[in-house]
Amino acid sequence: MIRIAVVEDEDGSAEQLQAFLARYERELGVQIKAERFRDGDEIADSYKGSFDIILMDIQMHFMDGMTAAEKIRRLDRKVVIMFITNRIDYAIRGYEVDAVDYVLKPVSYFAFKEKLARAIERAEKGGGRMLLIPLASGYVRVRTDEVFYIESEGHTLVYHTKGGEYRTRGKMAEIEAELAHSGFFRCNKGYLVNLMHIDGIDGNICLVGNEKLLVSRARKSEFMAALAEYIGTT
Repeated sequence: MIRIAVVEDEDGSAEQLQAFLARYERELGVQIKAERFRDGDEIADSYKGSFDIILMDIQMHFMDGMTAAEKIRRLDRKVVIMFITNRIDYAIRGYEVDAVDYVLKPVSYFAFKEKLARAIERAEKGGGRMLLIPLASGYVRVRTDEVFYIESEGHTLVYHTKGGEYRTRGKMAEIEAELAHSGFFRCNKGYLVNLMHIDGIDGNICLVGNEKLLVSRARKSEFMAALAEYIGTT
């Protein structure tokens, strides 16, 4: 699943890009989840690192695409940014924020298809989506493939990762929804497990590295189905 943000203030242009993404998805068999933002400030001011690719218009009303990209780059060096613009001089400036490419308006599907393929290839080389975990002292960025599981302790979430444990305030339902298309699944009320790190199932126990996590009876059927589907697609 490739998560793509479409940042475009013109409804017609946004609809065209979303139609192109749907066509690309049908033709190439790539799963894409697209979300539209109507201005640069909408994505930059509440950025959480939940996208693989950002398709960014440069000329927008409240916050232009270059300013939005600069703010995002201070938080996320890995997300792939591709600019959509009708001015080549603006497009060339995109390299200042490590934009992978630019597409000139009016956008043709065939040019878009070629450049989107390049953007997806670069995103997939990153080894997984990036998560921004808020901490008391700021943020830490962790790739999703480095997260073993997430544990809920009341209003605190504990991220068990290759780099150690990170504790932050949060709700399990919210992080579950955010990671719904990234290979994570609840084995019980308190654990959201990365399916790629499951080493085995022993009865009602899920083995994740050296940890033994309980699989609840109520969730076992859905959990096993999700695990089987994940194994089948990878």
